[in-house]
Amino acid sequence: MNVTNPVYRKRLLAHRVGIALSVLAMAIGLAMLAWILWTLLANGFGALSTTMFSGDTPAPGSEGGGLRNAIVGSLMMVGLSTLVSTPIGILAGIYLAEYGETNRFGQITRFVTDIMLSAPSIVIGLFVYALYVANVKHFSGYAGTIALSLIAIPVVVRTTDNMLRLVPNSLLEAAFALGAPRWKVAMLVRLRAVKAGVITGVLLALARISGETAPLLFTALNNQFFSTDMNAPMANLPVVIYQFAMSPYDDWRSLAWGGALLVTFTVLFLNILSRTVFTQKTPR
Repeated sequence: MNVTNPVYRKRLLAHRVGIALSVLAMAIGLAMLAWILWTLLANGFGALSTTMFSGDTPAPGSEGGGLRNAIVGSLMMVGLSTLVSTPIGILAGIYLAEYGETNRFGQITRFVTDIMLSAPSIVIGLFVYALYVANVKHFSGYAGTIALSLIAIPVVVRTTDNMLRLVPNSLLEAAFALGAPRWKVAMLVRLRAVKAGVITGVLLALARISGETAPLLFTALNNQFFSTDMNAPMANLPVVIYQFAMSPYDDWRSLAWGGALLVTFTVLFLNILSRTVFTQKTPR
């Protein structure tokens, strides 16, 4: 093409300007991310110690203490939420993939799932507070588990539904030709073909709920002491970080940085695990 053509030169200039702006936007985003991570690492590593994992959250003004009760509480609530959301999400995703296009209920379920994916987590926390906490008249780990499960389920449902759609029709037709019933084809053929992608969805949901603070403020709240009673207020890392970061005590703020670093590394590990070990390849 003739480079002296004014139309070509105008389009080439617009292309170069667009590329330059895109690179500039990416550089700004990466610089801000690097700044945040550097600040977190610089302040968080200084708080890491054996006491942080062996001691419970300290009282106001007291020295020492750790995050053992918050770590255990978060592990219990996130673990139970995963056990609840995984089977519900996978089964719902299978239903949507099998009947969602032709069934009115399936279409409504997919619409509600998309809404819940974009719903603010604080709204879900308020919903669980009004539905459960206000009726039992106390905060609890179970209430926190319900809130986290409601956040995780749509992620698992949507991921499972999308992954099952990657299975080629030829594979399903071959299974039907052998006389296999539809439920067996869905569970033993279609789901097995994309199990890595489904596991990835579960890990992404786990990473999503690991750092949620707003819903736990209205459900599990906090507990200064070590407790494994799920029917009582329970300490958890996000709420402890939120409370300690705004406190006037230096040791509390130090623990908040350490807890933030721990949550960040956990979420980073889960994301790396889901994108490397369980990378889904399209079935052929």
